[in-house]
Amino acid sequence: MKWTTIGVLVVAFVFLAYGTVAVFLAFDRVSHSNSDTLRPFIITMVPVWGVAVWAAITLLREPHR
Repeated sequence: MKWTTIGVLVVAFVFLAYGTVAVFLAFDRVSHSNSDTLRPFIITMVPVWGVAVWAAITLLREPHR
């Protein structure tokens, strides 16, 4: 495992966290209730975070020989 890979993943997750907050604020800006904010936010961000975690696990996994 290289330190550059870990650094790239840390930067990517920082951007992902920033994007997550931006998406939440975008949904919250036009909503009238909590369910108008949370339901679309969860539907949107759970797959994004799932793919990001899956990609990180794949990158950090030791190669097969």
